[in-house]
Order: sequence, then structure tokens, then C-alpha cells
Amino acid sequence: MMNTVKVGILLVALTAILVLIGRALGGATGAIIALGLAIVLNLGSFWFSDKLVVKMTKARPVSPEQAPELHAMVERLSARAGIPKPGLYVVDDPTPNAFATGRSPERGIVAVNTGLLQILDQPEVEGVIAHELAHIRHRDTLTMAVVATVAGAVMLLADFMRIFAIFGGGDEDGMNPLALIVMSIVAPFAAIIIQLAISRAREYEADRLGAEIAGSPHGLANALRKLESTAGKLPTRASATTAHLYIINPFGMRGGISSLFRTHPTTEDRISRLMALSR
Repeated sequence: MMNTVKVGILLVALTAILVLIGRALGGATGAIIALGLAIVLNLGSFWFSDKLVVKMTKARPVSPEQAPELHAMVERLSARAGIPKPGLYVVDDPTPNAFATGRSPERGIVAVNTGLLQILDQPEVEGVIAHELAHIRHRDTLTMAVVATVAGAVMLLADFMRIFAIFGGGDEDGMNPLALIVMSIVAPFAAIIIQLAISRAREYEADRLGAEIAGSPHGLANALRKLESTAGKLPTRASATTAHLYIINPFGMRGGISSLFRTHPTTEDRISRLMALSR
């Protein structure tokens, strides 16, 4: 519950950054335009995010005839989760990973990499699938699509703000060019931090509910260990744009300054929380 409230607050903060940039560029009118832009982007994310994700990852649908055991597993776990059975997709990618997308449980999609099916055993695959179904049930797939879209708009407007400050803005317009430049640097950084904070919060919730759906936290915990050990070591079709969708960051951010920009909580922490559930 606390994570859900936190996500709501962070979403408001992200939209506020976008509106502040609009105000800095065009006063009250600019703020209204920026708010309208946020609404339009959110609607676009609502309707088209699943199609864009499938296209970007080159995921392909797999039929019950092609993968009867996997379909049976998804159907069984979906019934436990209390949601309609989602569409099942496969990505030809040797990196073991999985993601979910779709704007609602009725339009959910679960996609697994071929590498995941080759490396994990059945309880571990069940744990991963249950985690992704938890994302669908919580509508995290829609939340993260909206977050990514608004964050992208913040970065785009910040670039425009920097150009405006250098070539167009001036004190005679009632704006301080130096302040605009500083804001154009700070705003995207803040948007990224908020985006990552929301992503991390949703992973914890999906781990918890996924363990409940699977009936045990051990399969998911063991799967996370294996996925973490291979992340960043095999070629992948994932991109920086889609990295936050996966159950494990496909590029393996293991420490140092890069840990500040993690799309996921540390795997050690996630496993520790899962083991606490079993106790």
C-alpha cells in the first residue's frame, strides 16, 4: 500500500516538472500547454503502449499448439491471480528475461525470452510468470508506460529550453537565461530519478504478489539469482528504452556510480525480501 501511495506522489511530481518547464518557457499559457501535452501523452500511452513495446522488442505471439506446457502454466497462474489469461509472446533473445505489457488486465501480454526457457526449471519459470502477472494485475504496465512517456517529454522540453536560453531567451523577456540552462539540466535528471524510483517500487510489489500467485517465493528467488548471474554477459535485443520493463535489467548494472541509475532494486535485496516472506 505504501509503495502504491509513493508511486502516486512520484507521478504527480513528474507531471509537475513538465508543467514547470512549460511555465518557464511560456508563463501561465506555457504551463497550460504543458499540462495539456501531459494529458495527450498519457492518452497515447494508454492506447498504444502495448503495440509499441511488442514492436520494439520484436516479440512474436506463440500459440497453444506451439507451447502447450507454457500456455497451461500461464492459464493456471492467471486463474490464481484472478485476471484473464494474457497473450503469450516469445522473444528470440539468448538473455534469460521476461516482461509484461498491456494497458489493462483484459489486454495483458506476457513475453519471455527464449534464453529464459532454456536456463530456468519449471518452478523458476512459474515464479517469473507469476511476477509478470502481478505487474498486469496491479496495472504497472500502464503506469510505467505513462511514466516513460512523460519523462521523455520532460527531456525533450528541457532540450528546447536549453536552446531557447542560449539563442532566444533574455532578461528583457523576464527570464534569466542562466536559470533556464540550470533548469534544463536539473529537470531531466529529476525526471530520470523519479522514473527509476517508481520502477523500483513496482518491482518490490510484483515480487511480493508474484510469490503469492506462485504459492512460494523460492522459485522466483532462484530465478532472480540465475538471471542476475547472466545479465550483461550475453547479447540481447533489449534497449535502454525498454530495460525498465524486464524482470531483471538486461544490461547488468552491478555497482559504482551506475547503481544510482538502476531501473530495478538490487537482486540481493529482492531475494532477501522474498525469503522473508517464506518465514
